[in-house]
Formats: sequence, structure tokens, C-alpha cells
Amino acid sequence: QVQLVESGGGLVQAGGSLRLSCAASGRTFSTYAMGWFRQAPGKKREFVAAISRNGFTTYYADSVKGRFTISRDNAKNTVYLQMSSLKPEDTAVYSCAAGSVVGRISRVIVAVEEYDYWGQGTQVTVSS
Repeated sequence: QVQLVESGGGLVQAGGSLRLSCAASGRTFSTYAMGWFRQAPGKKREFVAAISRNGFTTYYADSVKGRFTISRDNAKNTVYLQMSSLKPEDTAVYSCAAGSVVGRISRVIVAVEEYDYWGQGTQVTVSS
């Protein structure tokens, strides 16, 4: 069982930056690929970014590529999402997720159904 707790959300002006954190419980954090998703009101949950177990492989949605950076610190059981050049359309609840990966430490997970555990989410609001 893994519990995920996000933090770092808030209100920011367009063009600003925020860093989200996701702290995981348990001793097996390094066995999970991690991802960030977001859901805006009235819209479906969408993939934002993913990182492999060892942190060497990352993958981004086209809408955030070049503006967002995902990273992880396995010693601290934490994954981060650095968001820059924020736009009003980035407004959403951001959730982190953990997916068990056996063996392939450089694999990333993009599909929502492949994630096993989810955090409650943190609100990010970007004003114009």
C-alpha cells in the first residue's frame, strides 16, 4: 500500500511558476514509476508528466513540454513537478500517481489505468 500526499498548489498569475510535491509513504517508493495528472472542471483527467523508477526517463504531454519538469528524489520518497510559464489553461486539480513496475527501471507509464495509487490532488489556479 502506498499513500500519496500532494502539496504546493495555489494561485499564481499567468507567466508565474509553482512547484508541486508528492510525498509517498512506505519503503518501496523506488519500485514505482510516478506520474502527474490534472483535471479541470467539466473535463476528463489528462496526463501531464511521467518519470521512471530511476528518474532517468521522463515523458510529457505536448501541452506542457518545455514548461514543466518532473523529477524525483527516491531518498526522500518524493516526486516533484516544477511548473513554469503557467497559463490560465493550466488551471486544474493536479494529482500524482504511482504505478508498480517490475524489472524495467527506465519505463514510464502514461496510461491512467496502469497506475495503482493516487493522491487526493492539489488545486492550481492561474489567473490571467
